[in-house]
Amino acid sequence: MAQFMDVHHGMQGLTADQLKAAHQADLAIEKEEGVHFEKAWADPSSGTVYCLSEGPSAEAVQRVHERAGHKADEIHPVPLTV
Repeated sequence: MAQFMDVHHGMQGLTADQLKAAHQADLAIEKEEGVHFEKAWADPSSGTVYCLSEGPSAEAVQRVHERAGHKADEIHPVPLTV
């Protein structure tokens, strides 16, 4: 399975509880698309959120985010890690 890093913009002021709730919304439906969201990070000041996931395609990752109510602005494949 491929790894992806996606980016969400415009989430200024996001709280830890809101980030956790958004991540839980993804986890609740991820299996339906064959995706697994591993971790999420946020910078409330800039409004940027990053999510690391594994899945069959960027489109599958986006479908989960859209259904959970927070479409990603960018999705990048992560072909190499160290």
